[in-house]
Amino acid sequence: MFEKEVYVSRRNRLKKDVGEGILLFLGNDELSTNYAANTFTYRQDSTFLYFFGQAYPGLAAIIDVDEDREVIFGDELTIDDIVWMGNQPTLHEKSARAGITETRPSAALAECLSAAVAKGRKVHYLPPYRPEHNLKLMSLLGIPVGRQQEGVSIDFVKAVIAQRNYKSDIEVAEIERACNVTADMHIEAMRVLRPGMRESDVAAALESVAFREGYGLSFATIATINGQTLHNHSHANTVREGDLFLIDAGAETPMGYAGDMSSTVCVSKRFTAKQKDIYDIQNAMHLESVKALRPGVTFESVYDLSARVMVEGLKSLGLMRGNAEDAVREGAHALFYPHGLGHMMGLDVHDMENFGETLVGYAGREKSKQFGRSSLRLARELEVGFVHTIEPGIYFIPELIDLWRKDNKFSDFIDYGKVEDYRHFGGIRNEEDYLIIPGGARRLGKKIPLTTEEVEALR
Repeated sequence: MFEKEVYVSRRNRLKKDVGEGILLFLGNDELSTNYAANTFTYRQDSTFLYFFGQAYPGLAAIIDVDEDREVIFGDELTIDDIVWMGNQPTLHEKSARAGITETRPSAALAECLSAAVAKGRKVHYLPPYRPEHNLKLMSLLGIPVGRQQEGVSIDFVKAVIAQRNYKSDIEVAEIERACNVTADMHIEAMRVLRPGMRESDVAAALESVAFREGYGLSFATIATINGQTLHNHSHANTVREGDLFLIDAGAETPMGYAGDMSSTVCVSKRFTAKQKDIYDIQNAMHLESVKALRPGVTFESVYDLSARVMVEGLKSLGLMRGNAEDAVREGAHALFYPHGLGHMMGLDVHDMENFGETLVGYAGREKSKQFGRSSLRLARELEVGFVHTIEPGIYFIPELIDLWRKDNKFSDFIDYGKVEDYRHFGGIRNEEDYLIIPGGARRLGKKIPLTTEEVEALR
């Protein structure tokens, strides 16, 4: 946890920004895998962590803005709990670390909220994203699951985003710790990768780096020879000479802050000429995007830049043709680049995605429905304190190629005959994490190999 003054200050600003009513925070519970006592790795709700610092299951909290009252609800350990998991500080002691002096049993929350509703007071709640949140809102406030999104407090959501989008110095330091371990994970994977290994061997090697540091994973590891599948979590293949191996993995600090990096590695000691051609284009997309980062620039304009760089590069190989700006505006680039350029990062690897991309990444502006561009999670004007990823990619997805070719889609820009020569190429993505600072941006964490020369030197 940070010092308690950090949490006190955050809650005080939240009260000021929302202005009235009761703010309800639902912590996460344990979730069972295949029977009650066998649970998934526990992770607290990020907003609960941000304002209360408590990484324990079974908690809820309220901030009564009108009465200037803050309460954490939970139950003390029984002797059975202590026998099972060992002794812990009391709920009151743990809450005091975040500057909370009032704690009450879990059962008292329903009574507290019922009294508020009976008086016609406003109870603000955030978008539910887990089944237990849905059940609790139904039980506590009588709101059917199908109508809970209608009652979400936009004022509450906006007030949380207004704080969490801007990373303080202590948060940046914590994120950088995650990024350093994340870099070590990728470097280890590059070192151990050999033909004949299973994908699971590589995943195990890189994940062990995080676990040795006492860190967790910020998301499920992608480690695959099938890089054309954007989120391929299978690790069942055997790695062969000549393959490209795509890694997307990140560490999470014990306080819950994330790192997120991607790298693409030649399984052989050297990239083939065809692999180097595509990799160098992707690398140019990445480097030009980083150069463009600074306050006041919209992230969507940086995405457009990265796409134009790709189109020009693919034109040099005969895969595309025509004016690059026109191709990007009309969406022809998305055959090879069907996702966005990056996303916010912090306590969530996709920070606050449970609040929706429109408010977090677009500042309320409507998202495009164009294929590829619609996957852009971040588009808004960049500001000092934002932390986000940069992760352009180039992919050859046979199913997408076949669909577009059948419809003769964007044939003015795409040479499908030439694309067929790359049908089984796979995919390339490299990713780093950046903090927006006055006048530019700073990479967070150690540098991982980015160019073909750097990757080959490590191989």
